This record gives sequence, C-alpha cells and structure tokens, in this order.
Amino acid sequence: MGARKIATVLGGGGFVGRYVVQNLARAGYEVRVASRRPDLTARLRTLGRVGQIAPFYASVLDDASVACAVQGADVVINLVAVLSSVKQQTLQAVNVEGAGRVARIAAETDVPVFVQMSALGASETALSAYGRSRAAGEKVVRQCRPDAVIIRPSVIFGPEDHFFNMFAGLARYLPCLPVYGAHSRLQPVYVGDVAQAVFVAAQSSAFAGKELLLGGPQEMTMLDIARFVLRVTQRHKPVFIVPSVLAKLQAMVLERLPGHFLTQDQLRMLATDNVVPAGKSGFEALNIVPQSVAAIVPSYLARFRVGEAQKDISFSV
Repeated sequence: MGARKIATVLGGGGFVGRYVVQNLARAGYEVRVASRRPDLTARLRTLGRVGQIAPFYASVLDDASVACAVQGADVVINLVAVLSSVKQQTLQAVNVEGAGRVARIAAETDVPVFVQMSALGASETALSAYGRSRAAGEKVVRQCRPDAVIIRPSVIFGPEDHFFNMFAGLARYLPCLPVYGAHSRLQPVYVGDVAQAVFVAAQSSAFAGKELLLGGPQEMTMLDIARFVLRVTQRHKPVFIVPSVLAKLQAMVLERLPGHFLTQDQLRMLATDNVVPAGKSGFEALNIVPQSVAAIVPSYLARFRVGEAQKDISFSV
C-alpha cells in the first residue's frame, strides 16, 4: 500500500472548493477542508470514505491556523478570496496578504505543490479594485512560491452559482430584466471544469510556475446572458439595459445594503471584457475540453420556469 497523500484546500467549503475536494478524494487523497467555519463543511465528509475528508479551522488572516492546516501536506490549494471589503475581510487583507501568508507558510513547511486561485481579470492596471487585488495577490504569492500554479478563470457557473441563478431569480420577480455592462464579453466556465483543472495542474510538475487562463467554449455578452436566461426559464419579459449614470446611482445605494447586490467596483469590473486571449487557453494545455453554458445551465434553471415551484438547490457534485 502506497504512502498516504494529504491535500489541504483553504476555502474548500465554497462553490469551487466542494468540487476540488471531491476530485482529490476520488484520487485517494486525505483532504483537509480548511475554513473559518468548519461546522459548515462537515457535510463534505460524505464525498469520501470514513475519515478521508476532515474539516479544519483556518483563517488566511492568521499564521498559526494556516500553519496547522498545511503542516505535512503534499498539496496546498488556496481558493479563498472576497469580491469586496467587509469589516476585517478586506481585499487587501484576504486577496493580497492572505494569499501571501498561505504561500509563505506553505514554503516554510516544505509543501511540494502550491496552487493559487486568482481571476482572469487580475491586472495591476485593472479598473476595479478587485482585479488589482488579485494581481497583487499573485505577485506576493510568486515572491514566496515561484513554483506556484496560478489559476485564472472567467466567471464560473454551476448549480450553486450566484450568477445564472441570480439572473433567473430576477427574471421571475421583476417586470423586466436589468442588464449592467450589456456589451462586455465574458467566457463563462463550468465549475466542474475549473475544479478538474486545479486537480490536473496539481498532479504534474510541468505546470509549476505557470499561469493557466480558463474560459468556457463560448464568449457571451451580458446581454446575451440575460436573453439566454429568459429563453431557458420561458419568461417573456423585456430586457432593460441600465444606463451607466443610473447604474452608478444604484450601485452607490445597493453597496451599502446587506448582500452587496451591486457595487461600484462590480460596475468597473463589467466595463472590461473577461475573455481568454487567442492561443492562451489553459484547458488546452491541461487537455481538458470545457463544457458549454448550453449543456449545463438549463438543467439547474428549470426550477425557475413558468409554473415551476421554487426549490432550494441541494448540494450535489
């Protein structure tokens, strides 16, 4: 019997993390699911054999808890990030300093493989503070772990997403469907494909030090997405392209409310295309064929169709 393999997934209870954990468990890893709320990740234990998946407490803001979670691991994957600053969970603290902390401690404890989740829009010159924070996080990770694999996906979709589900929810209750950044191009990518990319990249030294840009097989504008959702949910409602001035006024109000439905920084993100440049697909390098929006999304938006009773999405991967 071979030696046991240990993987630590920080943020493993999140949207992408659940799929990553399942892939690692299937490959025989003992998986430490590290998060600030281990009580909420206990249900992931059912994705593996008894004792294979273990919830751990860890905060990327704290050296000691991170060190405990990564000690002795063969692979460390950091999926933790925030879209906007809330109290102590700021862009700087989590996306920059937190990413650097995990990378530094993984280096100090001689973890062989380190994978950092970033975003396709990461850039030092990004219009959004989020995009700049992701770029700064990559930079500090590289300083500590030059061999880190950095994953940069476009907007991620899947049954538990807050993207297509949000559009479908709005289409159910509003007289028209508002669209922000209507002509900005995205390349939506399936969560299962992103998780598979993370797993494959962690298994080969060929990807050490590389950045892998992940986008789905189709480019879509925000307007395309809105019309797709209306078609799939069979809602015959008009689309309202929100003028930029009105969008900014709405964001100024909504970003102050719980939930941060719309922020000024999100509007800045939508002002820039979020697509993989030609010839730069990380999926091609990984030999993965990504699944399309049309192949996946209709199945989980079916509950939003006219006449369907609203149902909660149960966790399944």
